[in-house]
Amino acid sequence: MSKIFAFHGGIHPPENKKQSTRSPIRPAPVPAQLTIPIQQHIGAPAKPCVKTGDYVQKGQIIAKAQGRISVSIHASSSGTITDISPRPVPHPSGLDAPCISINTDGKDEWIDHQGLEDYRRVPKQVLIEYIRDHGIAGMGGAGFPTDVKLHLGDDHIVNTLIINAAECEPYITADDMLIRERAEQIVGGIEIINYLLKPTHILIGIEDNKAHAIRVLEDALRHTELNIDIIVVPTKYPSGGEKQLIRLLTGVEVPSGHIPADVGIVCQNIGTAAAINQAVNHGIPLISRIVTVTGGAVSKPQNLEVLIGTPINTLLETARINHDQLSRLVMGGPMMGYTIENDSIPIIKTSNCIIAATAEEMPPAPPAQACIRCGLCEQACPADLLPQQLYWFAKSKEFEKAKHHNLFDCIECGACSYVCPSNIPLVQYYRFAKNEIRAEEAEQRKADQARLRFEARQARLEQDKIDKETRRKERAAQAAAAQAAKKSTLETAQANPEDQIKQLKTAAAVTRTKLKKALAALEKAKAESSDDIAQLDLQYKQAEHAAEEAQKTLEATEKGALVSASAATSNTADIKQLKTQAAVARTKLKKAQQALKMAEEKGHEGVETLRNTVAQLETKAANAQQAFADAEASNSSGGAASQPSALLQEAADKALQTLQKAEAALATALEKNSPAADKMQAGVEKLKLKYTQALSELQQSSKTQQPPIQESTGQKSTGQQAAEGKPIDLKALKQNVSIMRTKLKKAEKLLEAAEENSTEASELQQEISRLTQLHTEAKAQLDAEEAIRIKAAAAQGIDLKQLKIDAALARAAATKLQRSIKKEQESEQKNLDALQAELITAQQQADKLTQTLSQFE
Repeated sequence: MSKIFAFHGGIHPPENKKQSTRSPIRPAPVPAQLTIPIQQHIGAPAKPCVKTGDYVQKGQIIAKAQGRISVSIHASSSGTITDISPRPVPHPSGLDAPCISINTDGKDEWIDHQGLEDYRRVPKQVLIEYIRDHGIAGMGGAGFPTDVKLHLGDDHIVNTLIINAAECEPYITADDMLIRERAEQIVGGIEIINYLLKPTHILIGIEDNKAHAIRVLEDALRHTELNIDIIVVPTKYPSGGEKQLIRLLTGVEVPSGHIPADVGIVCQNIGTAAAINQAVNHGIPLISRIVTVTGGAVSKPQNLEVLIGTPINTLLETARINHDQLSRLVMGGPMMGYTIENDSIPIIKTSNCIIAATAEEMPPAPPAQACIRCGLCEQACPADLLPQQLYWFAKSKEFEKAKHHNLFDCIECGACSYVCPSNIPLVQYYRFAKNEIRAEEAEQRKADQARLRFEARQARLEQDKIDKETRRKERAAQAAAAQAAKKSTLETAQANPEDQIKQLKTAAAVTRTKLKKALAALEKAKAESSDDIAQLDLQYKQAEHAAEEAQKTLEATEKGALVSASAATSNTADIKQLKTQAAVARTKLKKAQQALKMAEEKGHEGVETLRNTVAQLETKAANAQQAFADAEASNSSGGAASQPSALLQEAADKALQTLQKAEAALATALEKNSPAADKMQAGVEKLKLKYTQALSELQQSSKTQQPPIQESTGQKSTGQQAAEGKPIDLKALKQNVSIMRTKLKKAEKLLEAAEENSTEASELQQEISRLTQLHTEAKAQLDAEEAIRIKAAAAQGIDLKQLKIDAALARAAATKLQRSIKKEQESEQKNLDALQAELITAQQQADKLTQTLSQFE
């Protein structure tokens, strides 16, 4: 027989157990309504998986476990879900908690269920999860989820399994009667726990006041192969406490702040073992338990098997309550239980006893007196604490000191209060101190989390600040580089008036775009009565001034270029350049006409603007073609008359177009009552004056210029041009080769269509022979001339073919940048300066390559 040890303290209150053991366990009646709390255990509450109006059967899951420490909840009987809301529940606080209400239908119909055929063939993890899904929780006290304890074998070495059958608290006989009548279920549950934990030794601790239960249990153990010892311990309260029972049976003391598994021991309640057996072997979830209904106010004290969720008043009526004698209703035992005022609260998985006490049984507590420091509380404390010190710390709210005196080792058994001669409710003080400490720790955790979030935010803001400064420096460096490139480009452009004019046109367009944006922002602010009107008005004036200055600079530069061109122009005008300008003007006109056609077909906005653009481009194309025709005629006649009239005509046309645009903008501003209308009116007057001056200069030039002599001459051959000392026109040679090739192909097609051996076929063959000879001569002449050009270029270190490719690519790059600038202006982006600088560089490169290429063509 194993040795019995002892624990410090303990008391011997009246047992009052025999009243409820005179009759066997009886089933409690099924109530009309079940109220099932979704949290009947330590840990996270289960999550409801049904809704109001659903019909459920007995044993059906109505709330699923969520989180690591949680168990599922099942319907205790069949019926309809009527409500899911907070209801009064068994708890010392008396607060409400979420519950699922079921109106029973009286049929008590089970859901399909069955146990496992052989749990030993099921993997341990699957078996533990099966127990969790069947809602098994500790039935002896706090309701700790059983599956968590069964997992302890994963990371702990379990040497001893202790089955707690002590049931030390007065009045309670639920476990005693369970052993007497259902010992085989208990043994079956122990075998399942043994399979999962594999302990080396199994002990059943039971008090010596349960002789009948001990005999029944010994008989049941004869049919098992397990090494199980029944240890009968002296009756002393609270020997049923977990740490106290471990000390009694093994002599091992569980250190403060640790759990029994840390010393190789796992404890399970006798009722929990029976519930595990029912779930595994029969598939029955934890939907009922044994409850002792006793006390002086009931005429039939007994133990009932009660469905979870049954109201207490149903049990009291079954035990024949005498309401006249009822003084106090206690849930649990007289030592660790708590008084309840509402007899409709439900039975839950940890409810083991209902005491309907009379005034003589449980008289009202006398008034508390001052502590006389007798030390009886210290002698009775089973946790070997200093209750007197803890009382003073709790009363003075010195919670940190109470915590250092191992306040949380107190099991709240009530032994200290029971022996206190001053009637001080010591346990209530300890509960108060524990709740305050838990609240402070929760607040501290929240504060720590808030501090970590704040520090992380500060670090993020600091990093954002650093990144922002880095990006600012990079933008400044890019802007400085762009400005330097722009300055260099302007310096280079001063030597080439045409490049300078292009740059000034781009700059003027940018300033006009900014002016439009500033005007739109100002009008919007005035319409909305914004507070930024003054600032926007200043920005508009600055933009207007910048636009005027840019336009003045452009006009002055164009005028200077016009005077220089007029002075330097002779009858040997650059026909090739004029021809290129005419071709470019025609290309732009075609693109604009296509865009206008597409806009009209699809109904896009801006059709009127496109029409104005097409009209302007038509005028430019006509002027460019006329200038080319005049120069070509002048060059053919050999006249020496100069042609400044074309440039003056172009200047007059440009002044007219600018005036028309300004007048249209003025009309729009007058319609919208724009504040800029007066200034725009002054601008229109200035443009009218400039247009008048341009017309006057054109008329003056026409009077002094002699008309060119028109003379129809035939095209000279390249041999004649060479003999006269004139440069051979390479384009003319290419054109001649193309003409010969086209004529030759036409003749060959006619020959294919003609009849064989006919006169027409003979003539066509002669013509083909002649054209073939001419084509060969023209091709040879073109190849020879191209070879001469290539050789001349090579003498200067230039690859003529590569030069042509580079010139074409440079012109394409410049065109692409022009389109990009146009898109950026339409989308109001802010990187125009960089694109404009790139455009100027690209145009200069294209002009340079084209100029070099023109030397060899």
